[in-house]
Amino acid sequence: MLRSTFAVVERRAEHAVTFFYSHLFWHNPGVRELFPQDLAPQRDRLFAALTHVVTRLEDPDLTGYLGELGRDHRKFLATPALYSAVGASLLAAFAHAAGAAWTVEAEKAWTEAYGFVADLMKAGADASVADGEPAWWDADVVGHERYGEDLTLLTLRPRRPYPYAAGQYVSVSTLHVPRVWRTYSLANAPRPDGTLELHVSRIRGGLMSTALTERLRVGETLRLSAAGGALTARTPPGKPRTYIAGGTGWAPVRALLEEAAEDEPRLEGRLFLVARAKEYLYGRGDVDRLAGLIPGLHVTYITAAPGRPRDQATDRLVQALRAAVHWPAHDVYLAGPPGLLTEVTEELTDLGADPDRIFHDRLPAVGRFSTRPSTRAEWLLEPPQLHWHNPGARQP
Repeated sequence: MLRSTFAVVERRAEHAVTFFYSHLFWHNPGVRELFPQDLAPQRDRLFAALTHVVTRLEDPDLTGYLGELGRDHRKFLATPALYSAVGASLLAAFAHAAGAAWTVEAEKAWTEAYGFVADLMKAGADASVADGEPAWWDADVVGHERYGEDLTLLTLRPRRPYPYAAGQYVSVSTLHVPRVWRTYSLANAPRPDGTLELHVSRIRGGLMSTALTERLRVGETLRLSAAGGALTARTPPGKPRTYIAGGTGWAPVRALLEEAAEDEPRLEGRLFLVARAKEYLYGRGDVDRLAGLIPGLHVTYITAAPGRPRDQATDRLVQALRAAVHWPAHDVYLAGPPGLLTEVTEELTDLGADPDRIFHDRLPAVGRFSTRPSTRAEWLLEPPQLHWHNPGARQP
């Protein structure tokens, strides 16, 4: 019942979500101030979360996902009253968008489902409170370095201990863009001094990335959510592994390698560091430092050739992966924009890597990259749906 109703609503997703927010703010005027001025990204996230839940109703991991979602929503100051208001507006929006498909049985099913979801989210939030976690951590900006026009390295010092694991990410908020949160990977393993490093790629039109790059100054304060993400070390000692990083995907991979250099300096591994052009291939000093600490780490840099189209970097990466061997024996840690993850995961699976041992964080799907066109005619008949190195296609 939930899936069949949702299939009808999904065809009118934009209308349904717009109705939802209109209904919510009309009946609860004080709630509007909790949301950012620009609701477009928020609308996308709401429907993405709904889709995730509906498509994974039998997934045993759904309970954990909803608990983490509730924990994360503490930064939005979500209260039990807000959960109730959201539920009422969501049901009203679904009824409006579903039309004749919204039966008494459908309303009963969705009422029960939303109650189940809200209870698990509130339980996650309550557990976070019981563990002594704040709704967010304040962190002082102690370093702000720009590399060219599009890349900024931020160094932060949280005012209270900030728990996280190498490879995780954090949501960031600044007063320059009120009530907006954006996710960035933590670029270092935990340090004795507690400082954190973020790598921010400025996206054309991106409110947060532009503010962090151009307006943020040393001495200002950022808010950090609780750390999240599953790109953490899971390889048993002695087992070989491969790291693949595209663009600022180097940030979590660097954190994982810093941790490995401390815990397992004798590891045997491969690192493929990819950028759409040579000028975007940053961090070589850190790579050299880590390769010195991990003698068994073999490094391959990949960019498009000078004067050639930037999508050549994708082709070169695929060629390099095909030239490598022993994929069934390797765990793979993969980080970068969604298109890169999709295409490389499929390529690695075809090369014999175990799909259950290819680790990356879940990101929005960008469609399947089936067979890569090998001729100009095939390219025209079936062009690739999205290239990972297109900065305009990445999330702000």
